[in-house]
Amino acid sequence: MTTTSSKPAPIRRDWIAKSLAGALLGFTLAMGCSGLLILATAGLAPGTRAQFAMWLVTPIWLGVLSGCFFFSSGLRAWLWLGGANLLVFATLLLARPA
Repeated sequence: MTTTSSKPAPIRRDWIAKSLAGALLGFTLAMGCSGLLILATAGLAPGTRAQFAMWLVTPIWLGVLSGCFFFSSGLRAWLWLGGANLLVFATLLLARPA
């Protein structure tokens, strides 16, 4: 039986960039998705619609925040999440009632 002494992998230096991208852009993405949900559920009562959209923000935000560490770099996290934010808010702008 041979024992190999391997060093643990070092902590990556871009974890701060990924964390900030997930926290900041994840929050704005969750808010945009909440706005799209408000527009999509126009048939529900206003109070129900607002509560459902409000309680949906946290799971989306935490899902994005936990998923941001799958990006290969902090720059990719910022670019992809920024693009997702642009897409969601452009859709929200185009879909809002006149």
